Amino acid sequence: MKYDPIKRTLGKIFNKKPFLRKVFYKLLDLLLLRAWHVKKALRTWKSSVKTLHATSQKHAASPISILDAGSGFGQYVYFMSTLNKNWKIFGVDVKDEQIEDCNKFFTKIKKAQRVKFGKADLTKYKRPKEYDLILCVDVMEHIEDDVQVFKNFYTSLKDDGVLLISTPSYLSHDEHEHDEHESFVEEHVRDGYEPDDMKKKLEIAGFKNIKIKYTYGKPRQLA
Repeated sequence: MKYDPIKRTLGKIFNKKPFLRKVFYKLLDLLLLRAWHVKKALRTWKSSVKTLHATSQKHAASPISILDAGSGFGQYVYFMSTLNKNWKIFGVDVKDEQIEDCNKFFTKIKKAQRVKFGKADLTKYKRPKEYDLILCVDVMEHIEDDVQVFKNFYTSLKDDGVLLISTPSYLSHDEHEHDEHESFVEEHVRDGYEPDDMKKKLEIAGFKNIKIKYTYGKPRQLA
């Protein structure tokens, strides 16, 4: 299944008015269980940042800068923009139409001053010590050279920055379902990650204090 035509169709429908775009975001939250987990993690991170800024003059004077690496429709950028009106958020994607749609939407809702989108190749994109948080949802399974992306993330984070990744697990499908499953993920370069593999690659990139967990629980496909 090719996702690009679907994305273009959805974009044409829900980009007509800001209200429809917000409704679309709500629908994505209902359809995608991962959204609940991602938002929970973002709220937890917000609390930790608030505590850090309250106890450190250095951090209190530094504006929060966030990268959504693979921003897609911009639903997580929108959610983060509602958590704090002072956060600076930059969303990057490889699809021109996604970037254009998102910039138009955030301009219409008068958030373009602190929320922007641009085209970027994550295997090449890095901004030394620029971001407090890098969010990456359903992206790494599409990128062959994932270690290079992790290295770029590490370079782009501030010393106490956080990388939050959501990506398919290697347990996301059974072997007997492979042929059927493959039709839906033909844009993926890997079926998913195994925890030790993910941890090893992040360590190669320089990351420490790595926490990995499954978010769909024991029911697996049923969940």
